[in-house]
Amino acid sequence: MKKPSEEVHREEMLQRIIGLGERSLKKSYYPELQKRIRELEKANHELQHEIQERLKAEAQKEKLEFQLRQSQKMEAIGTLAGGIAHDFNNILSAIIGYTELAAIHIEQCGNAANCRASNDLEGVLRGADRAKQLVHQILSFSRQKGGDITAVNLEALLRETTRMLRALIPTTITIETAIHTTTPIIMADATQIHQVIMNLGTNGYQAMLAKGGRLQFDLSETDLPVNDPMVTNLQLAPGNYLVLRISDSGCGMNRETLAKIFDPYFSTKIGKGGTGLGLSVVHGIVSLHKGHISVYSEPGKGTTFRIYLPKAEQAAGTALVEAHPVLQRGEERLLIVDDEADLREVLQRILENIGYSVTVAATPIEALARFTATPHDFDMLITDMNMPEMDGAELIDKVRALRENLPVILCTGFSETMNEKSTRALGRARHLVKPVTQKELHETIRSLLDS
Repeated sequence: MKKPSEEVHREEMLQRIIGLGERSLKKSYYPELQKRIRELEKANHELQHEIQERLKAEAQKEKLEFQLRQSQKMEAIGTLAGGIAHDFNNILSAIIGYTELAAIHIEQCGNAANCRASNDLEGVLRGADRAKQLVHQILSFSRQKGGDITAVNLEALLRETTRMLRALIPTTITIETAIHTTTPIIMADATQIHQVIMNLGTNGYQAMLAKGGRLQFDLSETDLPVNDPMVTNLQLAPGNYLVLRISDSGCGMNRETLAKIFDPYFSTKIGKGGTGLGLSVVHGIVSLHKGHISVYSEPGKGTTFRIYLPKAEQAAGTALVEAHPVLQRGEERLLIVDDEADLREVLQRILENIGYSVTVAATPIEALARFTATPHDFDMLITDMNMPEMDGAELIDKVRALRENLPVILCTGFSETMNEKSTRALGRARHLVKPVTQKELHETIRSLLDS
């Protein structure tokens, strides 16, 4: 049924009116509406950006707060290191002194059967020297100072370190060493590289404690050309590198652990004595030496570390510690002051053994009284720095008031204020950092007395 024409007409008119209204609205309000929409979209985008920036800022703030806490911990460790260094170096001084005395007595006996004991004592001295260098490195780290870079024979250092590891590792774990280079020389801080090998070796054997296994050290060399991926991707300088591979047959690691092992404070041994600093420090040392360290591991298939270190052309010796060097005899009169009884005894016996006349004092007050009574009965003062009642520097001032040009040696286990430069400002004076070998002590004495 068709609609009446009047009704159709009304609908047509209505549609025209609606169309006119829409066109009118679009003409007058649509541009403004579009403008507001764009403003709202822009504001929404800016709000989202601000939210993202705030989230980033919060994450950065948390990261900085974490780094601050860790920095404060490291500062506390540095303070603690300085506090214990004096006592620890005194202990090492006694160990080195008594070992040197034992070596001298063995030599004087002239018994061939004592050769093994003499070799063992040399091993003790090498270990004590490493401990001395490690204390120095800890103190340098706490004060953010670099180490001493010299030509280092990496093969000799590797063999020495593996001998130390052998003494620590259970017999269920074998150590294998393979050398595939005839010129294993690098420019490095020997103590830091020793720390790298010890750390990775220790991690390796700890991964095999449950079932035993093999700890392998392989030293070789390689040439990295300019187009080598390690040069282009890792920004290593092209040239010759020594490659130290350290492998264990232990429990291995999954991908998640591998991705984090070089992160500071990450450890799989938290609660078991781990600090999370070991591999982070290793990574830092290798980077400091312009090298690279990589790791491969699978659960149940062990772990392999590869360390690339730039090869040096300069020759390097093995730098072994002499157990009983032949020393020039002396005859001067020495006044020695130290509040550690073992150190007084060691110094007295060592120096009397090579001809010196030695008087010892347990305190600066006692030493000052002896010197005041007969100031011309002594040719030199050798004093510790940190002592009760009066420190070594103050004692030197009081003694020098009686004899202005008296030669003095100031020994310190650790001191932030005294060093070789500040001690030389005292005139005929030298500074020695404990522990001191008899050779080092005697050479310092002679350099002062013969000058």
